[in-house]
Amino acid sequence: MKVLIARLNHETNTFSPVPTPLSAFGPDGPTFGEQAYRDNKGMRTAMSAFIDLAEAAGATVVTPVSASANPSGPVDAQAYTQLTQCIVDAAPGCDAILLDLHGAMVAHNSADGEGDLLVRLRAAVPGVPIGVALDLHANVTPAMVENADVIVGFKTYPHVDMYETGEHAGRLLFDMLAGRSRPHMRWHRLPLMAHTLRSASFTGAMKQAIEAAREAEKAESLAVSILAGFSLSDIEAPCMSVIAVDAHSPERAQATADRIAAQMWAQRESFVYRSEPLAESVARAKLIAESATRPVLLLDHGDNCMSGGSCDTMDVLQEALAQGLHGIGVGPLCDPEAVAQLVAAGEGAQVTVALGNKVSLAGIGLEKTPVLLTGTVRTISNGEYVITGPTYTGQRSSMGRTVLFDTGAARIVVTERTQEPWDIGVFECAGLDPRKERFLLLKSRMYCRPVFEPLSAALVECDSPGVTSSDYSLFPFGKVRRPVFPLDAM
Repeated sequence: MKVLIARLNHETNTFSPVPTPLSAFGPDGPTFGEQAYRDNKGMRTAMSAFIDLAEAAGATVVTPVSASANPSGPVDAQAYTQLTQCIVDAAPGCDAILLDLHGAMVAHNSADGEGDLLVRLRAAVPGVPIGVALDLHANVTPAMVENADVIVGFKTYPHVDMYETGEHAGRLLFDMLAGRSRPHMRWHRLPLMAHTLRSASFTGAMKQAIEAAREAEKAESLAVSILAGFSLSDIEAPCMSVIAVDAHSPERAQATADRIAAQMWAQRESFVYRSEPLAESVARAKLIAESATRPVLLLDHGDNCMSGGSCDTMDVLQEALAQGLHGIGVGPLCDPEAVAQLVAAGEGAQVTVALGNKVSLAGIGLEKTPVLLTGTVRTISNGEYVITGPTYTGQRSSMGRTVLFDTGAARIVVTERTQEPWDIGVFECAGLDPRKERFLLLKSRMYCRPVFEPLSAALVECDSPGVTSSDYSLFPFGKVRRPVFPLDAM
């Protein structure tokens, strides 16, 4: 038995100014063949689980590509064509296909990146079973459901069950191949654009929906997935959905999906995030810090690279400085131009630098000006660290050349590359101990929380005007099918 296993991950923010060329799909671009296998074997990806299952079954494994890019703007047409064609070309002669996909990819030549890929695969190898693992934030489409036999999505956000999701999807596909079960898959898409900050799996309506999915799996279903969607994508339906896989009948699968979708629709207001004004958020953090003995987290979720942000906007820091906050650890702030200037000045030098606000946000009608700050270059490093978990545990990360720039009130980690603050290593590799700061200003929504919340006194969400803001009024949606909640009263 020969099994095709591939990974192609991208969450597309169609409003993001950050380009997505082929080189974005990995530290050194995508990997192919044996290198794609090595990059996943032993890791905590869905593709790794597929490999383990296939090898346990004695199958020959074909790994044409492993490609994963941080969220950003639409994928370049040439990159999308090359990566998907690589998978399609490897399909003939295979007995099964297992794909580690995101589910919210948009390319310049495809509004439905995963759906179009699955349509081509089905045409290339009709009858060959296809299993798919999806991110919890997938924008599921008819083409995806109609051209796969099994789809299973993550059940955690922050995502810590990538491997387990791959194992679940792969197990169902191997059971199908062995004749142990016949999966029937149905779905229900809601006219509901959930805010990412209301898709955390540990609280609220999302937690209740996932609990309902788990109960259905215990009682009757092979798999039930709650997909929150990724709403910062101007496509027909960047919406929530439910996928149910049943061993008995398509009718029962549909009934399960419909029942849980009805529960979610009844709680639709709970999937909407209402932001407070930025000045009020910062003032609240300042008040908390007066009696705190640990840092107060300021999460700038309006400019988060794991949703397509440039990581260079300055609104939250400007507001914090205007309100007199001090002892602020900031980062990572991506500004290659400033890094070059600070590195040239050298450690110990006092420098005035125009920092941040350099990536154009014209796509959402915003104009920002770099902020002049004077400070001392404390350290210069290569910006490398190893993630200690729980997400991407053991993975080596590099922010490029990295400078710790001390303005007195703030100590800013300035980098050449965008970086989610996965780990305290983003600060420690630059010589800053985040535990000793009064405030930590992180450009993050969710992934920082498992690591930084235990170190902090409190967390304050700061919605700055940027391409990952929770304020839908900033975004000129033109392709979304209306009516849809909460853009429309329903």
